Amino acid sequence: EWSFYLVSLRSQGVTEGYNGTIFAYGQTGSGKSFTMQGVVDPSAQKGIIPRAFEHLFESVQCAENAKFLVRASYLEIYNEDIRDLLGADTKQKLE
Repeated sequence: EWSFYLVSLRSQGVTEGYNGTIFAYGQTGSGKSFTMQGVVDPSAQKGIIPRAFEHLFESVQCAENAKFLVRASYLEIYNEDIRDLLGADTKQKLE
């Protein structure tokens, strides 16, 4: 919950026009993917990404007289290789 509180502060800045980045760094097997993605059920174990998007889109819905453009990327950097995890081919390395 504490880590999401920090992320919610970052996503609040995004609704005010600032760019935002959430970055997970650590050893292989340390739990980065679980922390970022979590699981759907139980909802208490949702990760930072779904919680941040929920918070962001709730804020956008409540905003009056404002337009928003939301862009997102989800990248993996491993052994100096970069992969786009939202792309059609998640195994393809980016240049």
